[in-house]
Amino acid sequence: MKITWLGQAGLLFESNGIKLIVDPYLSDSVEKINPQNFRRVPVKEELFGEDIDIIVITHNHLDHLDPKTLERFLNTDRVLTVLAPYYAWQEVRKLGRNHNYVMFNRGTVWTQNGITLTAVKAEHSDLTAIGFIVDDSKEKLYITGDTLYNKDIFADLPQDIDTVFLPINGVGNNMNITDAKRFAVKTGAKNAVPVHWGMFDELDPTEFDLENAVIPTIYEEVKLK
Repeated sequence: MKITWLGQAGLLFESNGIKLIVDPYLSDSVEKINPQNFRRVPVKEELFGEDIDIIVITHNHLDHLDPKTLERFLNTDRVLTVLAPYYAWQEVRKLGRNHNYVMFNRGTVWTQNGITLTAVKAEHSDLTAIGFIVDDSKEKLYITGDTLYNKDIFADLPQDIDTVFLPINGVGNNMNITDAKRFAVKTGAKNAVPVHWGMFDELDPTEFDLENAVIPTIYEEVKLK
């Protein structure tokens, strides 16, 4: 599976001929509301040329559900699958067109072209926020979404996670680096990839110093161990 980090919590997965994008934030929408949260990296316009098949939105916050970004991906006659938990689902389907807007709440399973997606618990200020598992039968990836360390989450997780992607910024009801390291170890994942840093802050991700840590570079493929 090819994985590209898009900055903030955005990820692009490519497997089985399918392109799946998660929480893309490719605009300056947040800065217009909160000027201190300006982009530290420019938008890579070429990403809007990708033929996306599935969009997953983990919750209803602007740096994850960005209408300005989504409108550009959804401006196509191709029918996309858009998965989102309840609050986000209510908002994203307002963007219209003939796409398949699927309510993706905790415990929901969606299978498409040999890829199975399973929504799991997240602990965040959007009370319907989710994380999810991506399983293409070769790798099992866990995208936590924005979340705090909550013990109830682990009951939702499989035992054989290959890679976990998790926030480390420690604000906005996200784990800080200390708790994120503990969380990553608890999942038993072979690789741990810290995200949700560097877009609006100067956080140093090297403090996420687990032996199995993989520090991503924005717009580049995530090279797993």
